[in-house]
Amino acid sequence: MASSPHPSEFWPRWKTLLAVAWPLIVANSFWNIQLTIDRVFLGNYSTEALGAAMAVMGVFWVPMALLQGTANYVMTFVAQYFGAKESDKIGAAVWQSLYVSLFGGLTFFLLILFSGPFFASVGHSPQVQALEVEYFNSLTFTALPTALVAAVSGFFTGLGRTRTVIGINLIGMLLNALLDWLLIFGNWGFPQLGIAGAGYATAIATYGAAIYGLILLFRSQHERDFQMFSAWRLNLDLLKRFLKYGFPSGLQWAFEGLAFTVFLIIMGHMRDGDAALAASSIGVTVMMLSVLPTMGVAQAVMTLSGQHLGEKKPDEAARVTWDGVQISCIYMLVMAVSFFAIPEFYLNWFKNEQNQALWSQVSVFAAQILKLVAIFTTLDSIYLNVSFALKGAGDTRFVSALALVLPWPTFVLPTYLTRAHEHALILSWAYVAIYSLVICSVLIWRFRQGRWRSMSVIGPNA
Repeated sequence: MASSPHPSEFWPRWKTLLAVAWPLIVANSFWNIQLTIDRVFLGNYSTEALGAAMAVMGVFWVPMALLQGTANYVMTFVAQYFGAKESDKIGAAVWQSLYVSLFGGLTFFLLILFSGPFFASVGHSPQVQALEVEYFNSLTFTALPTALVAAVSGFFTGLGRTRTVIGINLIGMLLNALLDWLLIFGNWGFPQLGIAGAGYATAIATYGAAIYGLILLFRSQHERDFQMFSAWRLNLDLLKRFLKYGFPSGLQWAFEGLAFTVFLIIMGHMRDGDAALAASSIGVTVMMLSVLPTMGVAQAVMTLSGQHLGEKKPDEAARVTWDGVQISCIYMLVMAVSFFAIPEFYLNWFKNEQNQALWSQVSVFAAQILKLVAIFTTLDSIYLNVSFALKGAGDTRFVSALALVLPWPTFVLPTYLTRAHEHALILSWAYVAIYSLVICSVLIWRFRQGRWRSMSVIGPNA
């Protein structure tokens, strides 16, 4: 590992990283604000709908994360080709990602056939079950446009043109907020679709973002620079290489999503299960809202480290990774303090007094959860930067293997075994914090080993 820089060197290097990161921070914030608006509106519609939405998002996120993460991995191909000055190969790589997006997005509709039996097997209350099926079926329409947005965003991010991603996500957020208001509550003469309206609103809004992104992708300049039109054919060799690295990258999020889905399902079987599920929904929503700016920094680390590896400069890739860790930790510590000091600020977003007894329980539970979320997100800021740096080099199999193995013994199984405990909800979130410490430590060890320095997704041995 390169020696630590003098403090006077921090700001110029941070400035370079932040120039790439800040548009991604804004774009990720738009995407998460979109999810938060969904949950705030649903919380105002009914507390039961809020809890059901969180459980569904956990289930939906498992296959969606696999597709989205795989499609978005084109970012690494673009970054390494760009750094290696082989820009004429970028268009072909992007097309393979678009084909994966199209196939995966259409396949999602088959999941509707299994939603009823699946949520019946989960065993939540009948009222929550009905809401879960309704929401899941509407969300399946979002898969295709979400994957297309991931592929297009990966292209622009890999080039370092991250400001473009802001516009794509902004369109999605604005459309979603308007359509949520219209379709959940039935305003302006639209049908009142309730929780299904939230899913359809997200789908329509994401199609708007995808169409805008594709228009930008297929500008004539991109044909001159990257052969974006002429490289449209399916390239089986390149597709296999793309899936070799991109599929494990998607699996990382799918495996973690699966673990958190089981975790949330267990919540519904605890004492006061509806309150525990709704409180955890608030905790996860606030967690995602706070941590996604760190995700933007990590994506910038992945882009710049990929470009440096394409240039055969692994020391620069290492420096930018630790710069990302430093920036993210400073930000996340500030957010963590707010979770301890002013939890009411976050809880008031979701307040619903239609069922005062339920909300009283939820508010107490959620305030306690936020304190543990503070610990988790601080460690997660390190985890994101280091894991993205490893994936930017092509070390995706190791990262996905950790996401497969570590969640179950560290927080899923302990949560199941203590689900009947008097303080089961708080214990379960403490286990999540322990998980973040363990996986963060293992990834730092892997990064310090340095095997990633000689990796490449575009090299002759890729």
